[in-house]
Amino acid sequence: MTSIDPDTPPTDTPENTQRPRRVPVAQAMRGAAQQLGELLGTAPEAVSAMQPTPDGWVADVEVVELVRVPETMTIMATYRVTLDSQGQLLGYERQHRYARGQLDRGR
Repeated sequence: MTSIDPDTPPTDTPENTQRPRRVPVAQAMRGAAQQLGELLGTAPEAVSAMQPTPDGWVADVEVVELVRVPETMTIMATYRVTLDSQGQLLGYERQHRYARGQLDRGR
């Protein structure tokens, strides 16, 4: 016969099968920019969008891809970054490239 500690919940209860808590949006934003920057070898300019998902976060991160003169002709890129609920990068994909001085038109 085994003894069961009354303070230890059974391993198959519903509260033990729930997903881990999601990190706060500010922490996820910083993590998305930092982790993408490490992979690309550049410092991201900004996080332009942040959305929660059932499994974590999706962020759009703006990055300088090619510096040009004048600065308004510098080539920028938007990367879509997928994070898990703890803020760890799961994947990324470049969405589009544009000149820094370009306005959104019909996008």
